[in-house]
Amino acid sequence: MATENQVSPSAEPRINQYFRAVVKMEASDLHLKANCPPHVRLHGDVLTIGTAALSRTDVEDLVMEILSPEQREDFQRNGSVDLAHELSGSDRFRINVFRQRGLVSLAARRVSKNIPTFEELHLPPIVPQLSELRQGLILVTGITGSGKSTTIAAMIEHINQTRPCHIVTLEDPIEYLYEDKKAFVNQREIGIDVPDFAAGLKYLMREDPDVVLIGEMRDTDTFEAALHAAETGHLVLGTVHAGNTISTINRVLDLFPEDSRELVRQSLVFNLRAIIGLRLMPSIAPEVSRIPAVEVLIVNAAARKMILEKREQELIDVIHSDRQSGMLDFNASLEDLVDREMISLAEALANSPNPNELRMRLKGIRPGG
Repeated sequence: MATENQVSPSAEPRINQYFRAVVKMEASDLHLKANCPPHVRLHGDVLTIGTAALSRTDVEDLVMEILSPEQREDFQRNGSVDLAHELSGSDRFRINVFRQRGLVSLAARRVSKNIPTFEELHLPPIVPQLSELRQGLILVTGITGSGKSTTIAAMIEHINQTRPCHIVTLEDPIEYLYEDKKAFVNQREIGIDVPDFAAGLKYLMREDPDVVLIGEMRDTDTFEAALHAAETGHLVLGTVHAGNTISTINRVLDLFPEDSRELVRQSLVFNLRAIIGLRLMPSIAPEVSRIPAVEVLIVNAAARKMILEKREQELIDVIHSDRQSGMLDFNASLEDLVDREMISLAEALANSPNPNELRMRLKGIRPGG
């Protein structure tokens, strides 16, 4: 459960000096650990800032200053607590405070107050096109730190700017703040606006949404709610922790008991519209720190047939056979990034699901001849 803490400048906690350093460096993460110097993640690498180690007391004092009494109780009881923290006039941070070897540690992910555009994220044109769908389920998938949340934010902001509708988000915690534009947006944060996901999902359809964002879909309840919302005529967006578009199908099905998976499979056939897979990599291009390789599966008639017949492993053939619709596989994306000198060949091969095929592509030989 995450809550948000916002501190006025007159009572600014001392830990904000570290958060401001992260913002100034444009780093993505801050790590504090007892008996260790502070670390940041910059362009994918974890680096120390300064040489002085923080003592056990230093870390505890810095962390406890931003925890509410309720959060301190949660931390003492569970050994971990999630929260969001906002710098006045600057960025937000998603924070996890946890114990390791009996000591307090902190991991904080920076979330910029500025929602990046599709162009700034280097996403293919099919992504904004998918954002313009009016009904169905769109999943954005990838490992931790692959750009899922940022991509979803760009999609929501595109809808916000182009469509007069009602957007409802259910997040843990809220990651980007949206200002009403053509759409109006209600954002519900777990722990602040609603006690838990179950309660938020229970009342979701009573809030008259057109577009729904359900943060990370990580359990049966969230997926059932997402599928129900899609079935009843809403556009639903969510993220899934999976390696690629094909493994996403199995990841979803594995959330459910075996005796109910067939019904879930049928619901996916009728309601799933697309899966967008992401892998974020360091770039060699000037002014571009990291760039994604993107895989896009659009659930057309052929894809629906394969999902229904439990032939998910053949979905890559659907992607290869219908590139005109905007579908893209990781190797095609990696090939393009190498050709445009955005990433190194070594980086491309390290991130390729099939390095031998990628080498053939780069020689001009495509799958299927």
